[in-house]
Amino acid sequence: MSAPSRRRLTPDERRAQLVALGVNFLAEHPIDELTMEVLSEQAGVSRALVFHYFGSRNGLHRDVVATARDSLLRASEPRPELPPAERFRDTLTRIVEFVRDHRGTFYSLVRGVASGDAAVRSVIDESRAENARRLLEVYLEQGCPDTDLLRVALRSWVGFAEELIVELVVEAEHPVAEVVAFLEKSADGVVAAVPR
Repeated sequence: MSAPSRRRLTPDERRAQLVALGVNFLAEHPIDELTMEVLSEQAGVSRALVFHYFGSRNGLHRDVVATARDSLLRASEPRPELPPAERFRDTLTRIVEFVRDHRGTFYSLVRGVASGDAAVRSVIDESRAENARRLLEVYLEQGCPDTDLLRVALRSWVGFAEELIVELVVEAEHPVAEVVAFLEKSADGVVAAVPR
């Protein structure tokens, strides 16, 4: 009896497999430890094949970080059917729960991307901009005037929230509801400080 033959992966399937392995790697290691050699060993393929798909270590990092970012953004997509304040609380809750379940990946994204590669940093900046946009939407719906100062304040709050989540969820395992309540109050406080 012969062993069942393994199906050869299509190029898109192989690339998706390599990216998934890279994202899984982030759960336990900083992004800077992810090399072509490490990924090729994990996938059981040649380094040349990994190079073929990503072109460089920076290309590999960019694609892995973008996939991890997209997972977080999808998991925390605001529910438009909810009223603004409830939608914000729900979104924060899902972000904190996602981080609790994917600690290493989140940590690697917000702390490990001190990468010298501008494209990798840009992926993280896009995530921060999207989260600030989502937050702005909530406050505009609640009647806040759209000002440059409000936009800057909310972008800054996103960075504060990331740091708080690292400290309270990744490193200290505070209860989700407690972290969410503090984040809500802090965002409201930042918005209240913006002149109308």
